[in-house]
Amino acid sequence: MSQDLLLLHAHWRGIGLIGEKAVHYGGPDEVLLYSGGPESHLSQYSILCGPSQKRVLIRQPKRSESPPAERHSPLKGEVRLVKEKPNFVAQVEEWKHGCWYHSTSIFAKSLSELLEKLQSHTPSQEFENTPAKALPQRPFWAGAFAYDMVQWTQPIQLQHLPEEDELLTILWLVEKIVVQEKHTGDIKFHGLVGDKWIENTSQQMDCDALLPSLEKPLKSVERSSMTDKEHEEAIEAICESIRNGQMYQVNVGRWWSGEIKEHPRQIFQRLNTENPAPFSAYVNVPDLGFALVCSSPESLLKCDGDSVFTSPIKGTRPRGSTFEQESILRSDLIHDEKERAEHRMLVDLMRNDISTVSEVGSVQVERFDVEAYSQVQHLVSHLSGVLNANSNGMDALQAVFPGGSITGCPRTVVCATIDELEQRPRSFWTGSIGWIDIATGAGSWNILIRTLIARKTRGKWLAEVAAGGGITIGSHPKTEVEEAKWKAAALRKACGWIDGEDEDLPVGELSIHELEVEAVPKAPLQGNVEFITEQTTSQGSVLLVDNLDSFTLNIAHAIAGLGHDVIVCKAREDVANRDWSRKACKALMARFKPSHVVLGPGPGVPTDSPLTMRLAEIALSGEMTPPTLGICLGHQALGVAAGMELVRSPNGPVHGAPRECIHTSSGLFSTLSSPSAFTRYNSLSITSIERSPFTETAHEKGTKAVMGIQHPSLPIHGIQFHPESVGSKDGLELLKFFLMLEADA
Repeated sequence: MSQDLLLLHAHWRGIGLIGEKAVHYGGPDEVLLYSGGPESHLSQYSILCGPSQKRVLIRQPKRSESPPAERHSPLKGEVRLVKEKPNFVAQVEEWKHGCWYHSTSIFAKSLSELLEKLQSHTPSQEFENTPAKALPQRPFWAGAFAYDMVQWTQPIQLQHLPEEDELLTILWLVEKIVVQEKHTGDIKFHGLVGDKWIENTSQQMDCDALLPSLEKPLKSVERSSMTDKEHEEAIEAICESIRNGQMYQVNVGRWWSGEIKEHPRQIFQRLNTENPAPFSAYVNVPDLGFALVCSSPESLLKCDGDSVFTSPIKGTRPRGSTFEQESILRSDLIHDEKERAEHRMLVDLMRNDISTVSEVGSVQVERFDVEAYSQVQHLVSHLSGVLNANSNGMDALQAVFPGGSITGCPRTVVCATIDELEQRPRSFWTGSIGWIDIATGAGSWNILIRTLIARKTRGKWLAEVAAGGGITIGSHPKTEVEEAKWKAAALRKACGWIDGEDEDLPVGELSIHELEVEAVPKAPLQGNVEFITEQTTSQGSVLLVDNLDSFTLNIAHAIAGLGHDVIVCKAREDVANRDWSRKACKALMARFKPSHVVLGPGPGVPTDSPLTMRLAEIALSGEMTPPTLGICLGHQALGVAAGMELVRSPNGPVHGAPRECIHTSSGLFSTLSSPSAFTRYNSLSITSIERSPFTETAHEKGTKAVMGIQHPSLPIHGIQFHPESVGSKDGLELLKFFLMLEADA
């Protein structure tokens, strides 16, 4: 078998072909994208980037240019959106005369804009020795985005900003690579015609070279950002916010920090021995005294230029000390309603995100697995979508960053909540590292979990490690605290902060266990989906009101898949400066003359969305004739407008779990047999239906909570569940019936 790329990286460092001594070929910075563990559909190639002659740095702007948000509490429903984003500045540097020199600056307001503008800095010719299709075919950019780039991917302003000039992004132009194919073990060299580095490195295949042996890490004292009690209190605060309907799931992080008494590359070597993972990476930037060590199991995004792929992870158990114990833990994970609901919620969120850039009807779940790593096992889904004609891989990265598994949903609200709870920047933890071909948009990006952030200060390496978990209404604080410790254990052990022998953490080899996929509701037709702008002229489409939810585009694509064009109105964007009076809402209806109106779901209460409430009131007055459907928040808005009470769900919130609904087999349910299962996402419910003009068409089996309402004389319907969700097997049939309704004469 051929030599391992990790070994060659160490060997070439020693003889000056990479790293601090490689100054004749480019800068000394090191970038290794490493697929650890056995070969699988996850682990196929490793890429060692040759010395680069050009890099890009993005730093946190000065407070005068990008001030922090005023104090507010997203946990209590205080959501403040920002419509216009300030520019960030990307400094382009070139390697000359043994150091990095500033070359030019790029101003941008999004990741996609930055990457598009890098085209003029990127050679277009292909590599002389063409790599496999899944790999870069020409010079590309590789590097890392910090989580705090969320300032330019979500419409929020952070309260706890990084320090001015803090590093947020570093990318390198890569013109020469060494690739190892996992299946064969073969190592191949790729670069531009006449590249001397390729020639010199290919001659240095020393098969007798060995990785330097590692001693047990020297002990060091760690500090935690919170105590177990404080961690539990943060989780309890999230659960209370969920009960109030503000969000469905939040990923909250906890940090451990301390000195590491060896170079970060040695910790990377140790992790790949003890905790191999398919999306591992190592970055070293000597002049900045900065390094990243990552053994991530999670892919944020892959793109082949035509399609996009994402593999969200959510749901965790430890490994077992025996085969039987591990099988029991795996079965417990698979059948745990809380874990499955949390995972389903994430799948729905990521379906929504890639729908932003995908053709209607193309988004699907390809496989569903339990993936077992060194000390934990996870539920993992693999999703794909075909890029639409107006989108590319740069747009896709903008749409999915930062990953839903490490934020929660609804995405915008929980990103603001994370900022409130953690009260510190995340830096590169839960950001992303990977590569992108600017010419085609092809690329591969991980999520920076199981990651060490190391900074060299006064000759010492100081490091930070973080871990967290998705908190839902089914979370138990003590269990979530222990789960965060499991996730951080391998790194803390590798740093010498905890003694592995004292930790009761069983270890096992990587393994993958395939499960039955929950099908995504979709239809074969392809209507058009567009967001309303000042230039929108479409008439006769379905008007979908977006209430800041993370599933809105799933609804839009489901409707478009049934052959209808959809226009989406962002109801909560720039609310302070929008007039959503009855007059303005009637003008909106007159402008677009929609065939149907869907009042969409979202966080908070109906009055948080004046547009939704006004449209509900106008519909009930009989002044608006298109058939109207309220989904979750929209359903509640119809009830409130009709005089019903909005209360906390008496039997508690349900998020991401299918529930059996007993229905009347009439109205929207006319073509369905009773009961039917639909996925719920709600903490609040409407009640006192007897005091409203509505009749009940569905209730939850067992609890009798109202799940469906219908007006006796107007084409108005409400449902307290998500018909487009994974788990709602009859959802498309329900939507199809609604879209067959015609306006009253």
